[in-house]
Amino acid sequence: MDLIPVILSGGVGSRLWPVSREAHPKPFMTLPDGQNLIQKTFIRAAKLEGVSEVLTVTNRELLFKTEDEYRTVNSSAHSQSFILEPFGRNTAAAVAMAALHVQQTHGDEANLLVLAADHLIQDEPAFAVAVAKAVALSQQGWLVTFGIQPQYPETGFGYIEAGDSVGEEGGLRVARFVEKPDVATAERYVAAGNYFWNSGMFCFQVGTVLEEFRKHAPDVLAAAAASLAQSRLTTSVGYRCLAIDPDTFAQVPDISIDYALMERSQRVVTVPCDIGWSDIGSWNAVSDLTKADENGNRFEGEVLSHGSRNNYVNSEGRLTALVGVENLLVIDTPDAVMIVHKDHAQDVKHIVGQLKSSGHTLHQLHRTVHRPWGTYTTLENGERFKIKRIVVKPQASLSLQMHHHRSEHWIVVSGMAVIVNDDKELMLNTNESTFIRAGHKHRLSNPGVIDLVLIEVQSGDYLGEDDIVRFEDVYGRVDS
Repeated sequence: MDLIPVILSGGVGSRLWPVSREAHPKPFMTLPDGQNLIQKTFIRAAKLEGVSEVLTVTNRELLFKTEDEYRTVNSSAHSQSFILEPFGRNTAAAVAMAALHVQQTHGDEANLLVLAADHLIQDEPAFAVAVAKAVALSQQGWLVTFGIQPQYPETGFGYIEAGDSVGEEGGLRVARFVEKPDVATAERYVAAGNYFWNSGMFCFQVGTVLEEFRKHAPDVLAAAAASLAQSRLTTSVGYRCLAIDPDTFAQVPDISIDYALMERSQRVVTVPCDIGWSDIGSWNAVSDLTKADENGNRFEGEVLSHGSRNNYVNSEGRLTALVGVENLLVIDTPDAVMIVHKDHAQDVKHIVGQLKSSGHTLHQLHRTVHRPWGTYTTLENGERFKIKRIVVKPQASLSLQMHHHRSEHWIVVSGMAVIVNDDKELMLNTNESTFIRAGHKHRLSNPGVIDLVLIEVQSGDYLGEDDIVRFEDVYGRVDS
């Protein structure tokens, strides 16, 4: 029996700004134990019985970052495969593409376990039991969804109303899916006992889910198949990467798997479970992961408090002080601070909306930006100049590139650099530097075994990140 976990990693997590941003979304947020959500999801999936390969559906800009995160936790050397979306197209498209891809590699009888990259599950043994039940039901031709036993009348989740039992595995036929309720309705659901939180996790056989797509969402399936046929597949030992063709992918309907399939099919059952599940959907949920002190405060980082109660502070970079305040969430990052009352934690997304509408970049990027070759951190940004700290991983290389509007001065802080500067190639050691004029082709490489760290001083009329023309690139980012 093949069990292929499919990790969907496409959300932004706007309620968790300013830590979660488009280029560093919620799955990459580090939790108090030092791991992030996508690492935890990969570990949890790889441990399951029958798993030899983990498939991740993500944005193509996040591939190298995801690979880096997996590399640190993939101790069993499970095979990895990726489907790279050029842009988000909702969960129906992601699941259809995954099912079609797995059909080609594993056949119709393979079982897909669809997981979100940004959920937390704290009771892994209970999760494994629930998955085993779901797989057994999947092999009987059911589309299985995981229903979470509600702990309280939550208004931020959709619910599943369960009906009659199915088989010996403890599954319940789904009577209906219910949208997020008001408080009074949520209280009735919890009291009724046959309503469960809709976790957004699923299990089904490839052949079954494709058959149901053909019945209930044929437009989604046909468009996904057409896009798959035009997409580019790269393979090596224990690795596959499918880069989806953007033109055809744009034709796939933008609809969730719930609306396209699960609410229409007559073959849907739920496996009720109590697995310590959380979608980490707000800073209140994040704060619950940290132990409270005698005043109900929860602190991450260096915090001083006087006369303050029931607050959460996340401030890793500098000292934060609270005096006489209550019920606040304080999130401090190097380039943005957010202070919000706990009762309004769900409204953080409106700040992100304001940033987008104003054209501000802080909904997209942190001060430190990850690239396939390493990172850069903007230290200062002034009139006609910008200063960056660049870190290049061992054996990594930036693209051969050129800028129209800016010149660059590189000073090596530590490590060794090989630099192409127009028609010259030179090697720089610590405390050595070079100047690259606007219009000159250039490339920076690290031939060593330790990180290369340098300071880059940019000067010119325009210093935007889009002033770049790539000629060669080992990461496939050459401009068409």
